Formats: sequence, structure tokens, C-alpha cells
Amino acid sequence: MAAAATLHCLTGCAIGEVLGMVIGTSLGLHNAATVVLSIALAFVFGYGLTMRGVLRAGVGVRAALKVALAADTISIAVMELLDNAFMVAVPGAMDAGLTSLLFWAALAASLLVAFLLTTPINRWLISQGKGHAVVHHYHHAH
Repeated sequence: MAAAATLHCLTGCAIGEVLGMVIGTSLGLHNAATVVLSIALAFVFGYGLTMRGVLRAGVGVRAALKVALAADTISIAVMELLDNAFMVAVPGAMDAGLTSLLFWAALAASLLVAFLLTTPINRWLISQGKGHAVVHHYHHAH
């Protein structure tokens, strides 16, 4: 269940992360601005993906947002810390450009690292009745 929860969370995060990196890199933004944009979009898409399932279960928008915040905040924050730290740590990755194998390989590896290191955290959160455990029954209600 923890791996599935992490993969679900990673899907939304990855959409925002990749989009932010692509936008920031293509606009020539400073690395810090690109990272901030990626983090912001990862939270938007991460929460949005969770809210989509909760809304389909018949929950109102305000309540769905509360569920998404409770379910995903820690997971998204950890993933974003890990994958952006990885991107910054790989020499030249942030400046390599969109046509570079280094850029795309580092980005893919950063998401893999985020998945692998966030899964145990999500396992612990679920065992405590937190994290994805908060949203689990909504996903099976539709």
C-alpha cells in the first residue's frame, strides 16, 4: 500500500516537477527560480490528482482540499526536497538544457530517488493512520 501511495503521489509531483523544470529551463530562469516553480507546480498537481479522486467520491471542494492537504503534504514535501536536491547536486544538470541527455537522465533519476526514499516514510504514515490512509477510502468509494 505504501508503494502504491507513493507512486500515486509521485505521479502528481512528477507532472509538476517536469513541467516546472521544462518551463524554467526553456525560459532561461535562474536555477533557484526553476526549483521554486517546480516545487509549486508539484504541489498543485499532487494535490489536484488527489482531489480529483476525492471529488469523484462525492466530497465537496473544500473538504476534498482538506483531505488532499492531510494526505499528501508530507509526501510531496519530502519528494520535492529529494528530487530538487538531486537535480541541483548533479553537476551541470540544471544548466544542461532540454536537448541534453544529462538533463533528462538526472531528472528521471531524481524522481526514482524520491520514490525510493519516500516510500518508507509513507509506510510509516499509513501505519499511523496518516498520509495516504486519510484518502484511501475515498478512492474506493467511486
